[in-house]
Amino acid sequence: MFDKFKDECGVFGIYGHPEASKLTYLGLYALQHRGQESAGIASADGERVRLVRQMGYVNEIFDEDTLKTLTGHAAIGHTRYSTAGESKLSNAQPILIDCVHGQVGICHNGNLVNAIEIRERLVRAGSIFQTNSDTEVVLHLYARSQAGSIEDALVEAITQVTGAFSFALLTKEGLVAARDPHGFRPLALGRLGDAWAVTSETCALDLIGFTYVRDVEPGEILIIGPHGVRSIKPFPPAQLSHCIFEHVYFARPDSEVFGESVNEVRTNLGRALARETGVDADVVVPIPDSGVCAAIGYSEESHIPLRFGLIRNHYVGRTFIEPAQSIRHFGVKVKLNPVRSILAGKRVVLIDDSLVRGTTSRKIVKMVRAAGAKEVHLRISCPPTVSPCFYGVDTPRRNELIAATHSLEEIRKYVAADTIGYLSLGGLLSSVKTPSASYCTSCYTGNYPVAFPRDENGYLQLSLKIDGKPAPLPEEEPETVV
Repeated sequence: MFDKFKDECGVFGIYGHPEASKLTYLGLYALQHRGQESAGIASADGERVRLVRQMGYVNEIFDEDTLKTLTGHAAIGHTRYSTAGESKLSNAQPILIDCVHGQVGICHNGNLVNAIEIRERLVRAGSIFQTNSDTEVVLHLYARSQAGSIEDALVEAITQVTGAFSFALLTKEGLVAARDPHGFRPLALGRLGDAWAVTSETCALDLIGFTYVRDVEPGEILIIGPHGVRSIKPFPPAQLSHCIFEHVYFARPDSEVFGESVNEVRTNLGRALARETGVDADVVVPIPDSGVCAAIGYSEESHIPLRFGLIRNHYVGRTFIEPAQSIRHFGVKVKLNPVRSILAGKRVVLIDDSLVRGTTSRKIVKMVRAAGAKEVHLRISCPPTVSPCFYGVDTPRRNELIAATHSLEEIRKYVAADTIGYLSLGGLLSSVKTPSASYCTSCYTGNYPVAFPRDENGYLQLSLKIDGKPAPLPEEEPETVV
């Protein structure tokens, strides 16, 4: 519907609580923004692991009766958007198996760059895969391990994969959490009395009344069971590569990610954007909801008043019925509507957090103009996106990224703005407190911190041309009237 990078996935796990599955349900509810294709919960009661997973939203899948079947004091849960593997039920998570080491379920946020190679090796050795998700290779490695304990088998399996991963794993005895040594994806640890929880974002801890303790460290595996929490660090040190896009767009603004307030970072992005790309204007208008925090910072720094000149309909579902005669830009209009009294006759600074293909920005700019805006100045609170991500984000190929194939002036003309401005990479990195070297910025630079096991150009699909010609800009929709 909107031209954004797709959220990756959300993981949640809990141990030591009598209503583990219900709290996991609430945790997934808080993480719904990270994946809307499918959701699932696995629970453990000391005897066995039970699983429920379906396609759809969390509140469509789970009700009181369903949660009653997920008994036990430990549980893991997942909301999914497919970044590796098709969108179908067999790829929904948690994935649960039973093998010589016993039952184990797994939830994964990220992308394993060596999964294809491991899978091919395992298939040649006789393994039979049930999904085309990269996550399943971890379970096969676990099942084939000759280690003498469940814990050792899990550690052996996890240390064989590379790329981006934040794992929550469940056995009938306890919970295991693991984070890749580069720390691409967030994973936080929380506590309530003797109960422990791990989650992709701290907003889930807030909802269930748990206290944030710390982040699971990059390269750390936590074993959580009857004797508390034990830390293992089996990976050699690696370059920290936190995903900067978590702060730009993915995470909820009420979360703390990588030790920093998402709301404060995004507000700082807006302040830096105003310093770098300031323009004379009458009103700052965010594109809701993603542009709100940056617009607040831009307004504060520029002293131009902030007004909500675009109103979002939050009650639109995933699909809706269109009239027989299509309405121009219907997909945007059904979710956003301009406030003419705010926009008419005004010089408008329109703030958004990112611009990927430019198709939705073009429609919104034209909508604002149609509402009577005198000028429209589009400002983006991150640098131009020129490369796809392969660490757990569903992004277009490079030849579909407008900033990778067209100049700033070509983009401005395409989106029909009077001016356009992006935040610089330096401005982005200066808006976080953590040292800039700790962040992955591959989507803005094309520099990937983890090497790919095969031919990199083939893996990354970085061609800038189609049939020898620059990638064309999307055509305007035809004008039709109901």
